[in-house]
Amino acid sequence: MNFNSLLFKQLHIMNWIKKSTYAFLIAALSATGCSDSGEKAPGSGDSTGTASGQQDELFTRYQLDKIKLPPGFSISVYAEVPNARSMCWGDNGTLFVGNRNADKVYAVVDNDQDGKADTVYVIDSDLQTPNGVAFRDGSLYVAEISRILRYDSIESRLNNPPKPKVVYDKYPTDAHHGWKFIAFGPDGKLYVPVGAPCNICDRKEPVYASITRMNPDGTGMEIYAKGVRNSVGFAWHPDTKELWFTDNGRDQLGDDIPNDELNHAPQAGMHFGYPYIHQGDTPDPEFGKGKNAGDYAAPAQLLGPHVAALGMRFYTGNMFHAEYKNRIIIAQHGSWNRSQPIGYRVMMATLEGNKVVKYEPFAEGWLQPNNDVLGRPVDVEIMKDGSLLISDDKNGAIYRVVYDGNK
Repeated sequence: MNFNSLLFKQLHIMNWIKKSTYAFLIAALSATGCSDSGEKAPGSGDSTGTASGQQDELFTRYQLDKIKLPPGFSISVYAEVPNARSMCWGDNGTLFVGNRNADKVYAVVDNDQDGKADTVYVIDSDLQTPNGVAFRDGSLYVAEISRILRYDSIESRLNNPPKPKVVYDKYPTDAHHGWKFIAFGPDGKLYVPVGAPCNICDRKEPVYASITRMNPDGTGMEIYAKGVRNSVGFAWHPDTKELWFTDNGRDQLGDDIPNDELNHAPQAGMHFGYPYIHQGDTPDPEFGKGKNAGDYAAPAQLLGPHVAALGMRFYTGNMFHAEYKNRIIIAQHGSWNRSQPIGYRVMMATLEGNKVVKYEPFAEGWLQPNNDVLGRPVDVEIMKDGSLLISDDKNGAIYRVVYDGNK
């Protein structure tokens, strides 16, 4: 990291500390009936008419002019959220956002519905890698490394969040691949992955390298899928209600193998190969001896080697062209140890039935030709109006992509 980059990061951190302190003071005033709590989101709209200039400044700061999108699409900053990771929607339109490298969970609100957040609330802090967030029946669920927390009636208490209730606390405590993406499935169960506690190993405890599920109250935990090295994103097909998920391939086999995977798990009990078979056809040099690739579920699509495919959603909105309906949108966080970096973009997979027939970039440019990294996409979410949100933990920002061309 050069001196200018370090200075910029230090200034950004100092600015965030100032804003956080301001939010704390506002919250204190709120307790005396003097003001609403919540931190004014940078670039958000207000009655003074300054939003446009602020938004232009954020567009410039994050160099969004370098992001390439299909014709008719545009990108802007929806909100600034430190270390923005996984996202989910509340019933009343609150966007909840988790952290991986920090300790907080946030709530983002766009009160005037102008496509730019107005207020960012801190729901809780001093948490252990609260990466995953999910919402059900008025409650926010948050995944730490070893437990699941629940915040009840949260949308009516954003400025005075309740203390969480512990739903489940028996997951492994390993930090390696311990951060979690969580979501509720069509069966009403909460799905929680447990990554392998290593780059490559064969742990005998069945909960490792799996996707588990449980009832909303934490009972009935069971393993749904096996052989999953580290999934940080999954969703269910809007029509078939079947599970699809991303999985990160192992490291230290070179630049070009194995690929990350897009997998399809229509039923419980399937095994996707780890640590024995990678990318559906490559035996592991240590653990793959005597193993047959045909004994394991093959990927639905190879996503590229070391691209760090994370959050994914099916496009269910109506803003984009009709052909976008039910396409899978995948955030690639980007390679961390490849000699030539790749990823750092948002991809799109088109399905015919359960077969991927096209896999192509949707939003790219966060990795520049000189290997300058402008941002790292983590998760995607669909807004009520059909626009697309993309979280970026490098910049601490959430972007909004809209289609404004001729439909």
